[in-house]
Amino acid sequence: MIGWEDVYKVVVAMAPLYMALVLGYGSVKWWRLFTPDQCDAINRLVCFFTLPLFTFEFAAHIDPFTMNFRFIGADAISKVIIVLVLALWARCSSKGSYCWSITGFSLSTLTNSLVVGVPLAKAMYGHMAVDLVVQSSVIQAIIWLTLLLFVLECRRSNTDYTSSTHPVSAEPGKDLEGNANAVARAGPSFWSLMKIVWLKLAMNPNSYACIVGITWAFLSNRWHFGMPSIMEGSVLIMSRAGTGTAMFSMGKTYHSFSCLCFRVCGFFKRIRHKFDGSVNAGMFMAMQEKIIACGTSLTVFGMVLRFIAGPAAMAIGSIAVGLHGDVLRVAIIQAALPQSITSFIFAKEYGLHADVLSTAQGAASTIVAKELPPLLPIRPLQPATAVAEELPLSVPSRPP
Repeated sequence: MIGWEDVYKVVVAMAPLYMALVLGYGSVKWWRLFTPDQCDAINRLVCFFTLPLFTFEFAAHIDPFTMNFRFIGADAISKVIIVLVLALWARCSSKGSYCWSITGFSLSTLTNSLVVGVPLAKAMYGHMAVDLVVQSSVIQAIIWLTLLLFVLECRRSNTDYTSSTHPVSAEPGKDLEGNANAVARAGPSFWSLMKIVWLKLAMNPNSYACIVGITWAFLSNRWHFGMPSIMEGSVLIMSRAGTGTAMFSMGKTYHSFSCLCFRVCGFFKRIRHKFDGSVNAGMFMAMQEKIIACGTSLTVFGMVLRFIAGPAAMAIGSIAVGLHGDVLRVAIIQAALPQSITSFIFAKEYGLHADVLSTAQGAASTIVAKELPPLLPIRPLQPATAVAEELPLSVPSRPP
């Protein structure tokens, strides 16, 4: 039975996120505190410093040798299930397509684990849940987002190669948007695609943060040494602002994109806008005439994938590997978190249904804040005062 105290814990954890978002929106929309140039500077701060250090903080403090490999296996099984179902749908349905299969995979499997998942899991299940969500986030960043980028690059390269040398053969039938499906029959080599993928990942500051963090975690836990106080203090002073500045920046860019998107940008500025994982979703939503930019039917389609297909596949995978109790509940909850911002950025860069992903991200964030906590039993593992602490339980605080 869920009590009011349990609900209060979740509210305490989630309310500060949306307070930061509202302040960011109000600072531009209502109070006119920031000019477009100042908003741009805040975005760069989030992109290059606070968010990567926030990611590094979590990745560096996990123990790779005590990771829950059954939990990771369940996550992998759930993604394989989604891939098989989408492949069957694309092959057998007149409305299915290769492009929509990629979007469907992003919608149903890739989540915003750290910014939203950690506070929610911490409030509901405590230290154990935080560790599991961080493990899921690290694996997602290293493996699944890399695979997504590879598939998107394959799609782009096949389309460009075929359009320049061979005619594209059109298949009968139409996809969800009513567009005729087309199949490209030739493409570049595997290694040339991988070279492009690795170059794109090398331009993403969060990739560095995740890889360096997990490398530090392996070394420190293998030889049993801790992070020096001066180094940890230097990371924490910026990473503590990661969640707040990310949500603040997302909120203010709901209003400021119309001023920013028409600016003349150089090469490095284009790279920055592509990989600023904290702001692009809000920026894209701001340029739409409506919050639901993709239409009602596609919004419902995205919500079904996000809140039914993804958690259902995760439940099947979890049961298959023998997860039970709180670990099973955490697995299902983290599968129903809002859409990964990075997957939206990739979709926007490659021109693949970014409006659907942005709408799904905004709607999912609202639904998670209001509806998800009562869905599963909450095990009160910590007092409510612990929820309001700035640092995750897995990161020991040090004196200044």
